Amino acid sequence: MQRRLVLTNEGAGHPFRRTLPPPPSPVIDDGARSGDNDVRLFLLSFAAFFVSFSTMIF
Repeated sequence: MQRRLVLTNEGAGHPFRRTLPPPPSPVIDDGARSGDNDVRLFLLSFAAFFVSFSTMIF
């Protein structure tokens, strides 16, 4: 006896979950600003280290 593969079953879900809207589609990032984010992260990390190190010295 062969059974079909069932991927989804709308009748098996919880009634509350069936009332929710479908999840939003994922946003595709083209990566054009990833270099800018890297520079910001570096500067933020540098500033945090500088503040913490100078606080320990003084």
